[in-house]
Amino acid sequence: MKIATFDEISGEFQERVNKAVWCNVATIDAKGRPRSRILHPIWQGEIGWITTRRGTPKERHLQEHPYVSLAYIADVVKPVYVDCKAEWIEDLGIKQDIWQLLQNTLPPMGFDPAPIYGSVDHPAFGLLKVTPWRIELTSVATVPPERKIWYAV
Repeated sequence: MKIATFDEISGEFQERVNKAVWCNVATIDAKGRPRSRILHPIWQGEIGWITTRRGTPKERHLQEHPYVSLAYIADVVKPVYVDCKAEWIEDLGIKQDIWQLLQNTLPPMGFDPAPIYGSVDHPAFGLLKVTPWRIELTSVATVPPERKIWYAV
């Protein structure tokens, strides 16, 4: 079922991603092959933020193909798929805002990034903004499976 606005699925989306916390994130390498890893996004409405190290294969992949596919599977019959445009954020003010958001959000969604990165201005501290162009909430416990799909305009 096609969903007209993000608001129609926002509650269920947030509930499912908060239950999963971590998700599989796939990028495409320079030869067009997929590569997956587990990351920890935090969502503000329909915008996701991912803290991650710079200088990794992920960074090289995103230089050529700035899109990612996220899969959240806390409940195998209720996965969430999020296809996004990804962009590195260099603005120190935005990085500080998300650093504080992580520190001020209760675990498991929130955490203290300092033990991982040291400080918000550390060169290894990367911030990815993921902007969905498609979100799918699936329920495969029903026959046929129920799919709620939202596309950004």
